[in-house]
Amino acid sequence: MEITPPEDEALELFWARARKVAGLTRLDVVVGESELAALIPPAWSFGTDAEEADELLALVVAGVKTATASALWEWEAEGEELPHPGDLSIVCDGSGEPRLLVRTTGVDVVPFDQVGPEHAAAEGEGDRSLEHWRRVHEKYFAAVLEPYGRAFAPDMPVVLETFTVVYPLPRRRW
Repeated sequence: MEITPPEDEALELFWARARKVAGLTRLDVVVGESELAALIPPAWSFGTDAEEADELLALVVAGVKTATASALWEWEAEGEELPHPGDLSIVCDGSGEPRLLVRTTGVDVVPFDQVGPEHAAAEGEGDRSLEHWRRVHEKYFAAVLEPYGRAFAPDMPVVLETFTVVYPLPRRRW
């Protein structure tokens, strides 16, 4: 089952609530709305399908998952700029409903075969071991890169991102 993209109205409503909690509206009355507070951050979901998106989101909500990884080649193929520390983004569930506002705390690009056990543990998946992380992510990267005509490689560049949760929307159904 594919991940449903978020609806604009749901994102706007979520962002209106979340930006207050993030402290982005405190000076609006004095200096006007800042660009960071005005623009809705990018919205995305973890994983490749709705079930995986919900499973990984649940790990974040539980405080177990504080990091994620993506293929640099995917960012390049999409013409997207990499995240930077301080960036905000909205994490959606598998049905496309906004659930969390997260702030990027760190970004590193390293070869797949040089990802360390600390990052694997921070991703919070499986037994949190590096072996599990490599096994799962090799399959994930192979699937994600195929549409771009790229194949998994042990030395491929991987974007390692750490984040903190700024605002959680209370769960209505999971």
